[in-house]
Amino acid sequence: MRVVLFTGKGGVGKTTTSAATASVVAGRGCKTLVISTDPAHSLSDAFAAELSSTPTEIDTGLYGQQVDTQRAFEASWREVQHYLREVLEQGGVDPLEAEELTVLPGAEEVLALLELRHQVASGRWDAVVVDCAPTGETLRLLALPEALRWWMRRLYPPDRRVLRTIRPVLSHMAGLPLPPDAVFAAAERLSSELADVRAMLVDPSLTSVRLVLTPESVVVAEARRTLTSLSLYGYRVDGVVANRVFPAGRTDDWRAGWVAAQRDQLAAVRAAFAGLPIWESAYAAAEPLGLEALTALGADTYQASDPLALVETPEPLSVERVSADEFVMSIGLPHAQRRDVELVRNGNDLVVTVGSYRRALALPSALQRCVVDGAGLRDGQLRVRFRADDNVWMKS
Repeated sequence: MRVVLFTGKGGVGKTTTSAATASVVAGRGCKTLVISTDPAHSLSDAFAAELSSTPTEIDTGLYGQQVDTQRAFEASWREVQHYLREVLEQGGVDPLEAEELTVLPGAEEVLALLELRHQVASGRWDAVVVDCAPTGETLRLLALPEALRWWMRRLYPPDRRVLRTIRPVLSHMAGLPLPPDAVFAAAERLSSELADVRAMLVDPSLTSVRLVLTPESVVVAEARRTLTSLSLYGYRVDGVVANRVFPAGRTDDWRAGWVAAQRDQLAAVRAAFAGLPIWESAYAAAEPLGLEALTALGADTYQASDPLALVETPEPLSVERVSADEFVMSIGLPHAQRRDVELVRNGNDLVVTVGSYRRALALPSALQRCVVDGAGLRDGQLRVRFRADDNVWMKS
């Protein structure tokens, strides 16, 4: 079983590449689902076939799906939304405004991930190919499971049973309804599901991310930043598809200029993603639409290579004990610049910011009893030193 997520800058041919990959994988005998989590679905257009919110057969062994999150959201979050709306209405908020205020931010992305998890867990597929949204939206999507679990652990802490016991007293004192058991159950269920999603996405034997780009300087620069951000969140990139590459050979001056410029950018791609497979997809004479054209494109891109092959990549995060009272946490951040990296210790979390992306890392119990003793960024690795805090080190 393999899950491959495709992302890239808008307009680079991400959906076409996802569809072509799924077509070629299915043609090699794997029962394959290609699923779109992009709110602006265009998978149907690529296959020239009607797709729906449930897996639809496109060809023998090949199915497509465009996630419809609205109904799933209503089923999963109804209890919590009703409670929040009741609180706002009792506080004097207009009912229509309360309805709008209780829409969970990122709900569509969350439900898309839950649907992906459901399909992977169903056991129906040998491969699931995911057509994600453009880069920025994808990074927010992949950051959600861990971020929401962090938020929910603080909103619904382990001692919530105490709150249930004294609910009548607190409700009388506050004058507002406190969460009923259904709300706690919904939150706990969502937290558990998000934990499963996160485990699925970071499993190196199951899931990887593949970057799609065109050999242009702006696009390549964004792909490098995407690799850094994906590494920050603990996701593994298994390769790059360079799309719309002009074929070399006899040509006019205009195309010769493009060929030369792309040659330079492809060299930059190979340097930036050293150690990873780089597949090249030629600029087709016509837009590849429909199953036949997509299968031909996929076959030309991957040729004899295996589109589902696992690639050995370094562990994105590790902790090493270097002495009796000293530890080093290493976080892979390829291409990160020191000026863009910030570290903050917040209680039992280490908050790492790279550019506009931030991750709150829950520290292991041993490191919770340490203080940060320095950090450095070298060769794409952020190394954070922890030293035992004498005040708490021997206490539990």
